[in-house]
Amino acid sequence: MLNKALAFYTKYFGLWVVAFGILAYYAPGPFVALKSYNKAFFAVTMFGIGAVLSIDDFRHIFKNPIIVFIGSTAQFTIMPFGAFVIARIFGLPAELTAGLILTGSAPGAMASNVTSYIAKADVAYSVSLTTVSTLLCPLLTPGLTWLLADSKIPVPFWKMVSDVLIMVILPLFAGFAVRHYFKRQVERILPVFPAISVTFIIFICSLVIALNRDYLPAATGAVLATVFTLNLFGMASGYGVGALFRMNTARKRTLAIEIGMQNAGLGSALALEHLGPRAAVPAAFFVFVCIFTAAIAAAFWQRTPEPCISKISEP
Repeated sequence: MLNKALAFYTKYFGLWVVAFGILAYYAPGPFVALKSYNKAFFAVTMFGIGAVLSIDDFRHIFKNPIIVFIGSTAQFTIMPFGAFVIARIFGLPAELTAGLILTGSAPGAMASNVTSYIAKADVAYSVSLTTVSTLLCPLLTPGLTWLLADSKIPVPFWKMVSDVLIMVILPLFAGFAVRHYFKRQVERILPVFPAISVTFIIFICSLVIALNRDYLPAATGAVLATVFTLNLFGMASGYGVGALFRMNTARKRTLAIEIGMQNAGLGSALALEHLGPRAAVPAAFFVFVCIFTAAIAAAFWQRTPEPCISKISEP
């Protein structure tokens, strides 16, 4: 019964983001009071994600290094540079531009793995891409943000690198180690870890809304338009990269989902810490938008015939 409840809670992640976002808008006090724990909360999130990983997830990376390289390169070029161009097209102010670029420079979201499963995509490929982009993000996320956004507002590169290591890599490997060395005990409570991660990402997004309560009415339309554009551009480009390299349908779907869904929870946490509350708004909105569009795509693809296999589809 508990496992079913936790699975339900995790599956409808997007619903809770919206519900608590509304609550944070009308009752910001409790969320703002917990702001100082933001980094610790995200570290717990990554610990939960690490606890879900296994040795097999890393083996898949080495079985298919070429396609993992293609996907990871696409991840860290399409989204950050796309964010830079889209922000200029929409004429976003400096803080929102920096926040959108930071969102585009974030690694893939773990929610993409579940979405790939629902969409009849290549789940092993999705897990490989998410894992690799997460391991690369301590340098690439701050580096790309500094490269593309530093002219707008100062980007503290080394402080951001340090925070990503503390908030992402260390707890991720701590969770992985706990799963590896206490496998039998951890597997009994495995559904708890995704639920913990979901809870703290919901909190982070709600905190962003609470901190920007007075600013949101004026900014919501513009931010939603840019975030939707970036998300749809990422999904379309991801599918296009798969087609360019003659991947099978399952892997094209995986790339669309993986590149379109960013770890915007990390983007929100970093923006709050280093760029200011307004810079965190695009990342918080992106959480909801990418889950919404990916869910629609997954529902559509789930009803289509089984993917056919192309020449590059086998390792």
